[in-house]
Amino acid sequence: SRLRAMSLPEMGFRAGRKVRSSLELAGVGLARAPAATGSSGRPWVAALPFDFDTPRYLARADRVLSGRYDVFALEDARIGFPPRWNVDPKTGIETPLTFGNRLNYRDGSVAGDVKYLWEINRHLELVMLAQAWHLSRDERYAQGCHTLLESWFAQCPYPRGLNWSASLEPAVRLVNWSFAWHLLGADDSLLFTGVAGQAFRDRWIASVYQHCHFIAGHPSRYSSANNHLLGEAAGLLVGALTWPLWPQTERWRRQAHAELSAEALRQTFADGVNKEQAMWYHHSVADILLVAGLVARANGFDFAPAYWARLEAMLEFIASVMDSGGHVPAFGDADDGMLVRLTPERRPDVFRSLLATGAVLFGRADLGEKAGALDDKSRWLLGDEADERFRTVVSFGEDRHRANGTSRTERPHSPAVPRAMPHAAFLEGGYFVLGEAFDTPGEVRIVADAGPLGYLAIAAHGHADALSFTLSAGGLPILVDPGTFSYYGEASWRRYFRGTSAHNTVTIDGTDQSSNRGSFLWLEHARATVESFDFPQSFSSPEAFGSSDRPQCLVASHDGYLRLADPVRHRRTWRYQSGSGRLVATRTPIRTRKLVVIDELTCSAVHTAEIHWQFAPECQVRTDGDTIVVERALAERRIRLRLRGPEGAALQVACGQEHPPLGWYSPSFDVKVPAPAAVYTQTILGDTRLTTEIDIEFLSTRARRAGASAA
Repeated sequence: SRLRAMSLPEMGFRAGRKVRSSLELAGVGLARAPAATGSSGRPWVAALPFDFDTPRYLARADRVLSGRYDVFALEDARIGFPPRWNVDPKTGIETPLTFGNRLNYRDGSVAGDVKYLWEINRHLELVMLAQAWHLSRDERYAQGCHTLLESWFAQCPYPRGLNWSASLEPAVRLVNWSFAWHLLGADDSLLFTGVAGQAFRDRWIASVYQHCHFIAGHPSRYSSANNHLLGEAAGLLVGALTWPLWPQTERWRRQAHAELSAEALRQTFADGVNKEQAMWYHHSVADILLVAGLVARANGFDFAPAYWARLEAMLEFIASVMDSGGHVPAFGDADDGMLVRLTPERRPDVFRSLLATGAVLFGRADLGEKAGALDDKSRWLLGDEADERFRTVVSFGEDRHRANGTSRTERPHSPAVPRAMPHAAFLEGGYFVLGEAFDTPGEVRIVADAGPLGYLAIAAHGHADALSFTLSAGGLPILVDPGTFSYYGEASWRRYFRGTSAHNTVTIDGTDQSSNRGSFLWLEHARATVESFDFPQSFSSPEAFGSSDRPQCLVASHDGYLRLADPVRHRRTWRYQSGSGRLVATRTPIRTRKLVVIDELTCSAVHTAEIHWQFAPECQVRTDGDTIVVERALAERRIRLRLRGPEGAALQVACGQEHPPLGWYSPSFDVKVPAPAAVYTQTILGDTRLTTEIDIEFLSTRARRAGASAA
């Protein structure tokens, strides 16, 4: 199956890679570091920042020194300090120190759950310790960095073990080493004083050379050239700019800079949608471009305006699909991986953080308003002066809105009036936004997916979710994408979470839209086509948004089921009718917002059609005949959906069903929780039209309590 996804040139490339691996196993072509001369480069920001809540950082660093790590589903895991670097903290399996390129990291008996092992070896915790030293000057944290690195050099010799099996991992490690290097004082670090300190520096520098040599010689190519290639190039560029100490450095810098310049444009559509069709990887790529760009700019090797414009477009897409509560749809894979972790929170708000950074970098008040505040990560990246720059940018936006006759009475992330209309259509990326009253308490935001399956021949991180959508009301997700769960765990769960039945769309005869041939391999990709998108012109200004009685309408189709013996084409129409946009202070809303979803199935024979609906775990779901009643409340917000499926269809509601899987949600990597799900099933013969009506009601819990008290 993997060969079927390869072109002939890729087959030749991979055969050559095998030959190179054999030569390296014999000692030919391995890194042999020449003498290092010169001094290190500049940090990513001219003056390293200090204005933070220092005790929070010290508390997190103290946990690391005590050997307690947070790794995906493992919280406060006691793995020791320093850890056993070749032991998977989840399964306890120790990987042998055989030649790295020959290790099969997908084999659980060899590597355990390799995501866990790789995660601790990325050295995000090294940066935590370096931050603690930078903020406190307590030598315990600097010595902790010394201990962590020395143990890693001893336990992970180049080129043996899983830490030398895939280029992305050394690349991410290099980025974290660069940040830690500068936070510890760079060339003037106290760790480098004396004979022993100089010897430690030499060992670190020698390992840097090995990392750069490995990345430069083993890039991801062809059908694997997705975010991995960008991450590898970023690591190589950061390594070459931080440690320009060898004759090869200039070649590595040019190679990495050219790769990043090209791939930034190649891997993301001009409309700002990353081609992997996965929101977490959209964030990851944006973060890679951001960090690499800042380091390059600081060292006099800035990227062209097109590079920065593509990053800005990526942030605009995030802002457009993010609801008023700060939630983004979980389309596609998500592994919770980060290039560098700069804040002590276990799960920082990575999307709002990118918007906050973008507000300062690009002078975008709308991004700042959506972010709500400048976060610690943005301050670490941009310096202490970023606070004032952020306030200035957002204040300029406030002045502009006042000049236009609008004002704000609440916090930026929950404004009282619309601040800026999001982009409604991302034609290349295939995402469309419908709804009204964006970024207000009365918001309805629908994000429909009519885009490609994923990137390149294997579409590794895409899900079979064509014509699916999410729906959020009042900043509360109601209809959701289920997330990812796990990569290397039980295969059935991997198939479920990336399969069609876990998404808000239609399955035919119980099959996926695209052909699943492996954990990161799709064949016979479903292709979606957008037929029309009617978005009333009166919505061109934020103040007019939601004021038109004319419905918004999106029509799209996909060909994924044409591969069946009796081909079936699925065509879906979304028709959203705008409401009043006002919160309701009585039991019955003054006006109900309505979404009608029409699924047209074109075929000749008998088929089983199932319309799937996935609800957020916080939703309360009950049935009223053939109608599903869904409620979700938070504080004084209460949302009710009434979902009526096709007439005569059988209805099933499940939550946490295991055989077969149905009713699950993954809030983070390697974590799954029961969540309500519903399926309308109908046997069809020939061309069929199935209609689902969804009424969206805003209720005020405060008004209900007041009424009860009066009674």
